[in-house]
Amino acid sequence: MIIHQEDFYAYATLSLNPEELRASVKKSLGIEWDPITVGDAFSGQVTFVGIYDGHGGSAVSQYLRQELHGIFESAHKEAIPELFAWAKELGGYFRRFKGGALAPWVSNTQNTPPLDLEARATQAFFEVDRNLSSDPVSQSCGATASVVLLHSLDAPATPFFASEQLVLTVAHCGDTRVLLCSVDSGRSVPMTETHHADAPVESIRLRRMMGASLITDSFGESSLGDLRFKKFGVTPEPQVQTKLLNGPKFMSSFCIQCPHEQSPGKDWAYIVLVSDGVSSILSDSEVVDLARGARDPKAAAEAILSFAQELGGEDNATAIVVPLAGWGLITGPDSTKDLREYRKQQAVGSERQRRM
Repeated sequence: MIIHQEDFYAYATLSLNPEELRASVKKSLGIEWDPITVGDAFSGQVTFVGIYDGHGGSAVSQYLRQELHGIFESAHKEAIPELFAWAKELGGYFRRFKGGALAPWVSNTQNTPPLDLEARATQAFFEVDRNLSSDPVSQSCGATASVVLLHSLDAPATPFFASEQLVLTVAHCGDTRVLLCSVDSGRSVPMTETHHADAPVESIRLRRMMGASLITDSFGESSLGDLRFKKFGVTPEPQVQTKLLNGPKFMSSFCIQCPHEQSPGKDWAYIVLVSDGVSSILSDSEVVDLARGARDPKAAAEAILSFAQELGGEDNATAIVVPLAGWGLITGPDSTKDLREYRKQQAVGSERQRRM
């Protein structure tokens, strides 16, 4: 991991309710998973990796580094009705807010299902904004965030970087980026979409609320903090995606008939998280290709950041590389090597001209 300026990150191991994880696996992937097969000590264990890109100052991104994983772990459904009432009081855009992933719990929590990871992430992101709402600095200071959650289904339990039965969940708000890299040819698979006002999903959402008054800002239209802009549609509500990185053992033992795409655990080499100081300069393919062949994840992150800086990157820049079971096994050629060399030569020429 390499980080600069207003960018921050966090890594933590969470202990969550195994029944909640069972519900999440069932809802997202259609799998009947039994936590008992893993054992009490590890069935609720989830690895948390977060990347936070601040704007207007570092106060909110620092708060996320220190607090978001704890807020995520301690979230409980009984707090949702009060949180929902607070969100409605923001007015403007949130007068029409129905609760999103929190909808089953906004009016009553008795006789309701356990939280799933999407609901927990949504609650945690909103709790951040409520906690910051009394801080004057957070009225015009904010941060984008991407959180990677890794939950192994292996029995007996194995760490995420060796797991053949791994559930990857990404909760995302803003323009930080999460990429999954395949072992086969080093293909990049984006797990996030950029939440700017000119992105199709965001444009539809905001124009429905704001019409002709829609104004695009550099920090996008989804962020944590930025409290004075909330009523205009700047929401902390995360986009949540889940993918199963699935090994052959799991298929034969637990999932004879699963309705989703199967992916052997060692088909995936690593996950890369980057801030827009990297993604605004490098393509997804360039990012994952720069990490291939590195001796360890730290060296992979250094290679990504170094190349972005060589091309003239001046924004806050962060790169985090998370190894998976296929680390070091990527096959096929480096598809962007020639392009990167060309871009590097062009950048050197431009710098010489600038200094003349």
